[in-house]
Amino acid sequence: VQLQASGGGMVHPGGSLRLSCASSGIVFSINTMGWYRQAPGKQRELIAISTDGGVTNYTDSVKGRFTISRDNLKNIVYLQMNSLKPEDTAVYYCNVLTNYSGNYYYILNWSQGTLVTVSS
Repeated sequence: VQLQASGGGMVHPGGSLRLSCASSGIVFSINTMGWYRQAPGKQRELIAISTDGGVTNYTDSVKGRFTISRDNLKNIVYLQMNSLKPEDTAVYYCNVLTNYSGNYYYILNWSQGTLVTVSS
């Protein structure tokens, strides 16, 4: 089972991108999904969560700028990124999450992410 993230690219500060995450082996509608990112020289961080119950949550650094959503018919999870900043430059990944004692953990091995570069 693999997840495929796509939609990355280079954009100027203040610009927007929409990332997509698709899979042929996971039914997104019954799973909690998350978007992670890994900036150069930094650890991978969880930035957006969408539960199967429709709850979303974001890390503070992207709150108000990024929106996670899902199309259950197409089995795609999106990450709409607006007002992009140079510090958003990273490789972005998606994964299936599980919740244990109030914390979220990824389940699947990492697939190839999609690179987002924000630069003037």
